[in-house]
Amino acid sequence: MIKAVIFDFDGLILDTETAWYDTYKQILQETHDFDLPLSEFVKGVGGGDDTLLDYIDKEVKGTFQPDVFLEKVSVMHAERLKEAEAREGVEDYLKEASDAGYQISIASSSDRKWVTTHLTNLGLIDYFDHFVTSDDVEKIKPAPDLFLKAIEVLNVKPEEAIIFEDSLNGLLAARKANIKTIIVPNPVTESLPFEDHHLKISSMKEMSLTEIIKSVDKAE
Repeated sequence: MIKAVIFDFDGLILDTETAWYDTYKQILQETHDFDLPLSEFVKGVGGGDDTLLDYIDKEVKGTFQPDVFLEKVSVMHAERLKEAEAREGVEDYLKEASDAGYQISIASSSDRKWVTTHLTNLGLIDYFDHFVTSDDVEKIKPAPDLFLKAIEVLNVKPEEAIIFEDSLNGLLAARKANIKTIIVPNPVTESLPFEDHHLKISSMKEMSLTEIIKSVDKAE
């Protein structure tokens, strides 16, 4: 029986990932005349930036300054997100979960300030009972630490929770934590090879949360 719902943040609740990719791509084009392939960018989605930054450094052959680049990216990305709204159906799911009495948690590879600031701006922060972020664990996704910490603070067993994720790194982490996962990809992650998940839907408007939980309960 499901007792808790765990949500990723970046790319799932707010599509920061498409904004990140567009920003990375634009700045690299302008500063290094380099066209960043989506196939390389997407490898880090849901996890950290180190692998992507190493890749860029090798491709632009020694002219890359990560600190300068990331500062430019941060400014442009923030500008892109100023008018951004939550993804379709997100608030419907949160309201459904709250009305049904499920505990609700975030489990994000980003830091707490990033997550709570954006949730506050979106008017969604009061739906959440717990926030588990990179501040709370040693290893982020694809390690399972965030999800294991989430079920610990929620005081539920793995089979009593479901996870909503948009990234392959997130799915890998959820599988390691042995928690059923619903994939809701965004434009950046929709072509990733998702496997061994419970369901994959195009948006949270495709199925209600109640329908999804009934499906999960039937699979037990």
